[in-house]
Parts: sequence; C-alpha cells; structure tokens
Amino acid sequence: MLRLEGVESGYGESLVLREVSFTVARGRVLCLTGRNGTGKTTCVKTVMGELRARRGRITWNGKELAGLHPHQRAAFGIGYVPQGRGIFPFLSVEENILIGLEGRRIPKSERKARVERVVSMFPALAPILDRKGGALSGGQQQQLALARALVGEPELLLLDEPTEGIQPSIIDEIGDLIGKLKREGMTILLVEQRIDFVQAVADEFVVLNQGSVTASGPIHEMTESFVLEHLSV
Repeated sequence: MLRLEGVESGYGESLVLREVSFTVARGRVLCLTGRNGTGKTTCVKTVMGELRARRGRITWNGKELAGLHPHQRAAFGIGYVPQGRGIFPFLSVEENILIGLEGRRIPKSERKARVERVVSMFPALAPILDRKGGALSGGQQQQLALARALVGEPELLLLDEPTEGIQPSIIDEIGDLIGKLKREGMTILLVEQRIDFVQAVADEFVVLNQGSVTASGPIHEMTESFVLEHLSV
C-alpha cells in the first residue's frame, strides 16, 4: 500500500501541505480532491519525488521513499501521469512511450513487446506512432501520457487531473481503463475534481483544504450534500 504520514511539502519558503496523512490500499482507487489551490498536485509531486517532503514519511510497499529521485521511485513500480500531460512535442508518439522505460534494464526486444502491449490498450495511437507528440489533440496526448506511464508496468499509478480539457468520449475511455487496471490489481491515486467521474471510478476519497486533510471516507459517502459542503465553489 501507499502510506503518507504527517507529510509537509511546498515550494521555496511556502509551505503547501500540512500534516497530510492517508493510505491507499493495494488494488484500490483513492481520489484526492478539493477546490483549486488546495495542494492536490503538490501532494502527487511529493509522492513522485518532484518535490521533497520536508517532514513526515511516504512509504510504498513498506519501502521508505524519502531521498529517492523520481526515476528511482519509478523503478520501485510507480507510474505518473502529470497534470498537463508532459508530452515531449518534438518526439514521436513511439519515442514518447519509450521515455517511460528510460533507466530500466530492459532488452531491446522486450521494449518493442511492451510498446505493442500498451498501444493495444490505446488503439487510437496505433496508426500515429510516427507523429510528433505536439501535433496530437488533447485527447490523444492524454492517451499518450497514460501509455507512457503504463509501459513500465507499474503497480502504483499516480493520475493528476486526467479528464482536464478532454472530450466526453475520451473521458469514458479513461474511466473504463481505470476500472480495468483496478481489476488487474493496480493501485491508483487519482487527483480529480469532476465529481461524476470520481463517483464512478473511485473506492475512497480524501479532501484537501488549504493543504490539510479535512474529510475522507468510502466513495458512497460523497453525497450531494457532502459535495455542496466541501467541494462546491
């Protein structure tokens, strides 16, 4: 499982996360939600190692992640789809996917097989493997970002706002993919504000407000009255 205990993190002199604690159980989807600017992306970046935790502990499968660089955390089986997708615009679709295997000791023949497996999950990418990432639509870029994270066959997937700016048909496909990954045993930490999507795919939720956990529970407790109280602008 993924466990955060009293985590504090931020940017420069600014502290964003304050004593954040929660657990994501193996094979479950936990949604980290809250109003804009409450620290959700900061939290995911801290889990991935893009930001250093100033206090507290982050463990994955019992391994302490403090002090490890993002590529070392990826080697522990953590995949990451950042907000904004982080596509390399001048690399091809295939090259973008292969970035997800950088730093791994995987034979060339196995790399080809992995790309083929992950592209089979995103049929829209199959005919455009030579196209530059910057020439793709928003929906295609999101699928590419997912493919790049999944090619490393992670056990834990961090998804930061995967439905942002995406057309409804692709949102449905992402929801179906999350369901499939969960059935296969993957653990997912999802940052999302789209409540209907959260209610459809998540098992539990955690609400952040001003960098602190203010509510948490099973997804069935995310009722209309709860949303009005904790999440409405």
